[in-house]
Amino acid sequence: MNSSKTAFLSVLSNTFVVLLKLAIGIVTGSVAVISEAIHSTLDLVGSLIAFFSVRLSSRSADKNHPYGHGKVENISGTIETILIFVAGIWIIYECVHKILNPTTIKLPFLGIIVMLVGAGVNFIVSRKVKKAADEFHSVAMKSNALHLLTDVFTSLGVAVSLLLVTLTGWTILDPIIGIVLALYIMREAYKLMKESFPPLIDARLTEEEESEILRVIELFKERYIEFHDFRTRRSGPEEYVDFHLVTPSTMDVLTAHQLCDEIEQAIKAVFEHSQVLIHVEPDHERLANQPLSS
Repeated sequence: MNSSKTAFLSVLSNTFVVLLKLAIGIVTGSVAVISEAIHSTLDLVGSLIAFFSVRLSSRSADKNHPYGHGKVENISGTIETILIFVAGIWIIYECVHKILNPTTIKLPFLGIIVMLVGAGVNFIVSRKVKKAADEFHSVAMKSNALHLLTDVFTSLGVAVSLLLVTLTGWTILDPIIGIVLALYIMREAYKLMKESFPPLIDARLTEEEESEILRVIELFKERYIEFHDFRTRRSGPEEYVDFHLVTPSTMDVLTAHQLCDEIEQAIKAVFEHSQVLIHVEPDHERLANQPLSS
C-alpha cells in the first residue's frame, strides 16, 4: 500500500468514527463522548490535510520549486497541531459548561461500546499509518498516526469514565475526565509542533542524526585532509546535507569526484532520502585563507 492509499484509509476510518461518536454522544448526552466526537472531527480534518499534503509533497522538483515540495508536509503537520489545540480548548469549554449545568447520561453502556469500537478501529489504522510513515519518512503521516493513537487513548479514557459514572452515579466524573483528556491531547500537540515546525525555518537535524552523518564522513578520513562548513536541514521526508571537503592539491578532479560520490552513497545508505552537496577545496587554498601569525 503506497503513502496516498494509507493516508486515505485514515480518512475513511476517521469519518466512520466521527459519525458513530457524534450520534451516540447526542443520544447519551455525555459531554465526554461529544468531546471525543469533536476530537475525532479534527482528526478527520488532519487526515484530509495529510492525504493531500502527501500527494503534493511527492511531486518532483519543478521550475518554480527546484528543491521539491517536501515542506508541504511540515506545513500540514503544523496545521494539524493547531487544530488539536483548538479541539482541546473547545473540549474544556464544553466540560466546564457541563459541570455548571449537569445533566443525566442516558444509555451509558451504549457509549462504552462505541468508544471501544472507535478505539479498536483507530488502533489498527494507526499501526498501518505509522508503518507507512516510517517507510516513506513522512512527517505528515507520522503526525496523523500519532493523532489516531491519541484518539485510541482518549476513547478508552471516555469508556472508563462512562463505566465509573454508571457504577458510582457521579455524573461530574464525565466532564472532569473530559478536561483531563483535553489537556493530554494538547500536550501531544505541543510535542508534534516541536517536530513539524522547525523544518519550516530550516532548523538543523537532531544531534543524533548529525552525529551519524559525521561518523559516515569520517570513514573516509584517510583520503581527505579535513572538512568544514557542515550544515544540515530537513524538508518533509528529505534531509539536506552540505559541507566543504579539503583534499590534497595533488588529487585530480576525477579522483576527488569519485571520493565525493562514495561519501554521498555512504550517507544515502543511512539516510535513504538525503540530498548531499559537497564542495571540494584543495589544501593550498585552505592554507592561503588562514590568518598570518603575528
